[in-house]
Amino acid sequence: MFTIEHDFDATVITLIDEGSEALEEDVTILAFEECVVLEQEDPISGDVIRISLSMGQLADLAAALDLPEGSYRLKRPPTP
Repeated sequence: MFTIEHDFDATVITLIDEGSEALEEDVTILAFEECVVLEQEDPISGDVIRISLSMGQLADLAAALDLPEGSYRLKRPPTP
């Protein structure tokens, strides 16, 4: 299950683990114009762990999901 909310400066997606196996903490994805931030609470410490991805890293991740093992570099248009 997941939810999607549109805030003023970000789209917020929450992934909820509903499986019958050992459940993981919810993952929150905040999509801003310049980056994407993933958040998940550490069940032991209670701290929220954050990972920030640039838009280039996000594009690399999306491409990597459909590629075989190897090393790749995506061609990107020059930035102004």
